[in-house]
Amino acid sequence: MDFQKMTGQLKALWKRWTLVQKLIVGGIFAGAIIAVVALLSVSSTPGYVPVIDAPITSEDALSAIIARINEEGVKVHVDSNGVVMVMDEKTAKKMRGILIREDLVPKGVDPWALFDRDRWTITDWERNVNLRRAITASVTEHIKALDDVDNANVTITQPERTLFTADQNPVTASVVITPKINSDITSNRKKIEGIQKLIKFAVEGLKDENIVITDQNGVVLNDFEGMKDFDRLARIEKEIKIVRDVEAKYRADILRALQNNFSADRVRDLNLKIDMDMSEITSEKNKITPIALKERTPGLAYDDSQFAPSLTVSETTSKTAWEGTGFNPEGPAGVEGQTPPAYKDMSNLYGKVTQETRTHNEEFNKEITSEIRSPTIDRITVSVNIDGVWKNKIDEKGNIALTVDGRAEREYIPLSPEDLAKAQALVEGAIGYSASRGDSVRVQNIAIDRTAQFAEEDEALRRKRQVQITIIASLAGLALLLIGFVVFQIVARAREQARRRREEELARQHQLMREAAILEAEKEGEAISMSVEDQARMELAEKAVALAREHPKDVSQLIRTWLIEE
Repeated sequence: MDFQKMTGQLKALWKRWTLVQKLIVGGIFAGAIIAVVALLSVSSTPGYVPVIDAPITSEDALSAIIARINEEGVKVHVDSNGVVMVMDEKTAKKMRGILIREDLVPKGVDPWALFDRDRWTITDWERNVNLRRAITASVTEHIKALDDVDNANVTITQPERTLFTADQNPVTASVVITPKINSDITSNRKKIEGIQKLIKFAVEGLKDENIVITDQNGVVLNDFEGMKDFDRLARIEKEIKIVRDVEAKYRADILRALQNNFSADRVRDLNLKIDMDMSEITSEKNKITPIALKERTPGLAYDDSQFAPSLTVSETTSKTAWEGTGFNPEGPAGVEGQTPPAYKDMSNLYGKVTQETRTHNEEFNKEITSEIRSPTIDRITVSVNIDGVWKNKIDEKGNIALTVDGRAEREYIPLSPEDLAKAQALVEGAIGYSASRGDSVRVQNIAIDRTAQFAEEDEALRRKRQVQITIIASLAGLALLLIGFVVFQIVARAREQARRRREEELARQHQLMREAAILEAEKEGEAISMSVEDQARMELAEKAVALAREHPKDVSQLIRTWLIEE
């Protein structure tokens, strides 16, 4: 009832309000709704955590940091002040450790600007203790955030400051890490140096020699002085790998060039040795170039540019000339002259002085280039053997000539000196031959031992000859069999024809006898009575005789078929 009463009062009050009052109330409600929506949108926006609290002013350094974070698959954001930020604190600690390890933090930027806040109700001693605890906890969290570390324990000792530097005890740090399974952090120097740099950034006054990093078994991991031999061996191994890769490339190029010309079977042996200098050599070159007085006119068919070796900047000329004599007469002999002492010292002197000085200042174009070369090839030695050509001898019948024991007779044709010289030039071109570098190329023609290959070929030749003989014998037997069959057919056909002729002769005689008997009976007037069967047989015989005369072969085949069936 109260709600309905209140609703009625609000409706009555709304009706009594003017249009301006209604607009004001509506604007208030609309503003409140907009404020709530904006607050919800801001609260739903993910918060970013700075990787480095200080802004990055260098564009190159900022680009390098963003690129390295993107390699880890992490979304990065840079605000208007140049502060690099990521999604959460855990990711920020991990990225901060990576940037410190790889020296991507710009100089003058403090990545640990975490303790700039101050309060009034805390003493200096408490502030120092809190600072030390915060630094230790922060460093521990950052080390734990690394992918290769399962757990970490950090101890930092910061002694009290003394009046004299000589009496000041150094700041020390001890770190015990537990590597994850299948991690190479204990043998990866770069990762250990990254942890050491991370601790140095966090603790003021901490030096490398005062940091000890061990694993869970107590093995010191940052004893880089003791790892010099290991590093040297690793460097030697890398250098050997580089040399082998270069040798493999040259070897493949040389073999490809020779085998394309002499076949792969003839070019088998190739020895290649490359001596390389792995030391870094820094060299600077100064080059003086002419000065362009006039550039080339664009679109002109010829070059109308003008150059001068130098330009005169200033010129100074001075000239000094003196001519005269220092001879002073003394007067008559035996009489002292009247020459003053100052001039008397110049007696018997003659002189002529001419001095000319010219200062000429010229301006030159000077180019200074600096390059670092590493590694370089000191010397290449190549030795290769190319086999000659083996040919089978042919007899007068055009077949392969055979020895007494049934092997093929072969002839070896070596390479000519011209071919060897061409092959050597081909190898020299492939390696970039340099006599001043001391390169050596030897191309020899030594016959390759092909005993096993020839044995296989001779065996294959013997098998081939045996097959040929077997085939010829089989064909001869088959031919004899065919001839015998043909002879048998001829004899059988002849016998059949003789038998058929005898039967025809008998049938003809019987027919003549029968006809003679009928004629004789007709002459005597006797009545001859013939049965129907005899008449049919007689007619059939007459037709058979007529058919045999017209088609003798068909009739003979028919008779042969009857005989076979019977």
